[in-house]
Amino acid sequence: MHPTAAVITVSDRSAAGERSDESGPVAVAALREAGFPCEPAAIVPDGADSVEAALRAAIDTGARLIVTTGGTGVGPRDLTPEGTVRVVTRALPGIAEELRRQSTAEKPAGMLSRGIAGVVDGAGALVVNLPGSPRAVAAGMPVILSIAGHVLDQVRGSDHS
Repeated sequence: MHPTAAVITVSDRSAAGERSDESGPVAVAALREAGFPCEPAAIVPDGADSVEAALRAAIDTGARLIVTTGGTGVGPRDLTPEGTVRVVTRALPGIAEELRRQSTAEKPAGMLSRGIAGVVDGAGALVVNLPGSPRAVAAGMPVILSIAGHVLDQVRGSDHS
């Protein structure tokens, strides 16, 4: 049985009800298909404080794999990485680098994503930021799922295998 997962969509417009969340459900579906119990995506406004609070709340409710969508670009309110870095205790830059590499191969703007990935020691959680586009989420979820089980085993102290 996989640990619980959570998805957090970061979008001012979706949080205000002005636009439907199209990326969160893509991540939720991929997690569920891979066997991770996952509630529907939580939607929070852009900003470091709202991202930090949502990540801490997800961890407090038992989520051990947390995927965020949105807020990774260069817009004035794109502060998902800044909120995430407040929660993550050890960065896993290889995951973020691979996500950017893959995204950039599809379209040059992929290199503008500032998303990060890392673990939360003590909680034994993995957090990964994805861009807000449904296409980027669909492309990024297989990368995350290819390594998530190993990372979660490792942060719980399992042997390298």
